[in-house]
Amino acid sequence: MGTTDPAAGKWLGKQVEYPARYSPEVLVAVPRSGNIFFSGYDCWHCYEAGFLTGKGLPVTGILKLVYPADSACLVESKSLKLYLGSFNMHALGQTAREGSALFERRVAADLSRLLDTEVKAFFHRQAGSRPFDFVHYTLLEEMPGMEEVNFTVYREEPALLSDSVRQEPGELRVGSHLLKSNCKITRQPDWGSIYIRLKADTLPAPESLLRYIVSFRNENHFHEEICELAYKRLSDTFHPEILSVTCLYTRRGGIDICPCRANHPDWLPSCLPDPATLTLPAFRQ
Repeated sequence: MGTTDPAAGKWLGKQVEYPARYSPEVLVAVPRSGNIFFSGYDCWHCYEAGFLTGKGLPVTGILKLVYPADSACLVESKSLKLYLGSFNMHALGQTAREGSALFERRVAADLSRLLDTEVKAFFHRQAGSRPFDFVHYTLLEEMPGMEEVNFTVYREEPALLSDSVRQEPGELRVGSHLLKSNCKITRQPDWGSIYIRLKADTLPAPESLLRYIVSFRNENHFHEEICELAYKRLSDTFHPEILSVTCLYTRRGGIDICPCRANHPDWLPSCLPDPATLTLPAFRQ
């Protein structure tokens, strides 16, 4: 999926102190790799977000960020963590509500400027009712007979998808909590869940699809690249009428990254890309 950009390693893997004051200059943009051949969004949940009111009262919540997958760059995760940490002792507004609105606008403006795209931010101070986009998806590893399947490939191998196919039209809505890859820079493990909707004239057998998902285990890519690679392999192999791939990664450093890609905007998750909607986390999150 391309070479590693030097900017990505500015903070990753290094011991860095949090800024003592509001510091948008710590943010780092990393160029995306490859051509855009899908619709999609990157959805980030920042669980360690907060600021002070003008009277010194701490305000905490979950900051949800959403920006389009066709942006030229993505924000590097540790730089975002440092940037959000710079708000910890920063005063915004005289009340929690006023400060929250200012916080959303400031973060959205800083990130939109950095990435040269529209970044939407919503600061959730209460969870409320939380929907989940993948309620009716079947977990591959819980299907009968999966424990009898041999798994031997742990580097991404697209040939696994065509090992066994169904030669009739159909639609799959499946997921797995067995997604694992490694950070491109630090090689730290990234754990997550993947959800796939696929409608095509031929379909992968469930065991072939799970073997393919497991084959990411020793790959070294960013979260967004893993999602896009799975999407491209499925698209190239099955030429689907409907294809949607969403990866919900486990939080690390107080942030989780949830990329979603589809061959038409209608097939994207309905709730996840909405910054004002806080969805239920997947099991791995």
